[in-house]
Amino acid sequence: MRNRRASRQRAASANPMPFEKTSSVKPRVRAAALALLLAACAVAPSAAQRSRAPAEDREFGPIVRAYLGYLRNQQEVVDDRISRREVDRAYYVRNSNRIRALRQMAIRIARETENDFLPELEAVTRDEFTLLFDEPPRADSLSVGETLLYQFRFLGAVVSGRDRFYVFARLDPFEQAELKKKAETERREAQQQSTTAPPATNTTTTPPRSGGDEEPAAVRPRRAS
Repeated sequence: MRNRRASRQRAASANPMPFEKTSSVKPRVRAAALALLLAACAVAPSAAQRSRAPAEDREFGPIVRAYLGYLRNQQEVVDDRISRREVDRAYYVRNSNRIRALRQMAIRIARETENDFLPELEAVTRDEFTLLFDEPPRADSLSVGETLLYQFRFLGAVVSGRDRFYVFARLDPFEQAELKKKAETERREAQQQSTTAPPATNTTTTPPRSGGDEEPAAVRPRRAS
């Protein structure tokens, strides 16, 4: 028995490699686990934000949700471009504010109409009116619901960040044709009313005679006594 124990002790002292391998592997495993934990913590906020976004839009139908998802994708594109330094800061801020303004207007329309439908929306600042109009209208003269050039309907102004956006709905060809037909009908009716109106009667009064041209007043005859 003593000889066996002695031989085992000599073998263990002569070959310490298993213990050294175990002690070197543990720090590596711990480091890898720590790296995975840090990566999970970094990814968790963005993943939670993506999971919350659809939940906020559940009150709307599939068409409205699809448009809001499209706006989120546009924001990701803008974020990616600024991270790659493809655009400057002013471009990034302006378009991020534009996306938020479009989202606000889309949600407003969906809640007010309670319909799963959105028109094609355009949001421009005052200095961008030339992107839509050859002859830009005055911003302070716009009225909500006003139709311009049979192509755009003004929906209202939205303040996003430091920018004020004027949001228009682009009318489809059927709406444009209907508006033009209605305007033509109203013009013809107004023209017919102006041509068939009776002429105004000219009522003139004869002026009184002057001087000796006056007719004598009638004199009542006296009764004979």
